[in-house]
Amino acid sequence: MKKQLLLISLAVLLAGCDEEKGPVAFTPEMASFSNEFDFDPLRGPVKDFSQTLLNEKGEVTKRVTGTMSKEGCFDTLELHDLENNNGVSLVLDANYYIEAETQEKRLRLQGKCQLAEFPSAGVTWDTDDKGFIVRASGKDMEVKYRYDSEGYPLGKSTTSKDAHLNVASTPSTDKRKKLDYTSVSTLNDKPLTKVKQVCEYDGHNNPLSCSLEIVDESVTPQVTHKFSIKNTIEYY
Repeated sequence: MKKQLLLISLAVLLAGCDEEKGPVAFTPEMASFSNEFDFDPLRGPVKDFSQTLLNEKGEVTKRVTGTMSKEGCFDTLELHDLENNNGVSLVLDANYYIEAETQEKRLRLQGKCQLAEFPSAGVTWDTDDKGFIVRASGKDMEVKYRYDSEGYPLGKSTTSKDAHLNVASTPSTDKRKKLDYTSVSTLNDKPLTKVKQVCEYDGHNNPLSCSLEIVDESVTPQVTHKFSIKNTIEYY
């Protein structure tokens, strides 16, 4: 009986340790890329993923797809804005991301696979000592990026000449549901948009599907747009 009680006690202690540990943090690459390219960051050993944004009519408006190495680098990243009929398909090639169709060198990298420079746009990125992108600068433009202690992107502030755009996100207090967030955007301190997102999650604490509501506060009366997000995620 004593042996059984000891085993039960150990199991309880171990379960308690797992609970305290919580979900894995966001990597510098995942957090930085999602902050820069405006998609939801994912946790854990992601092999490939897609995020599809649909409007109220069920029409696809935006889609992001990516494949990742076991080390957490983006091997490929495709960004498609179907509303505006534009997009880009990037492929990792040594220390550059090249455009898949033209083979043009688009983005130069630093370290293993972090953004360093967008040569044709004259933009460079700076990282902190943990490898997260914290600043981008170019001609008459500067962007500052923010993250919480788990690497979750908290938004960014963009200053260009006389315009200052600030995006501030507040995630759920539940660490396992970080993509349940509210976000406020302002332009020169005037309200621009309010965003609210609520998601369903998988066992890795990543969103499988989300509802997204965007309130345009720049017009009178305010206009509300509702979207849904469908994600597919495969892990190593």
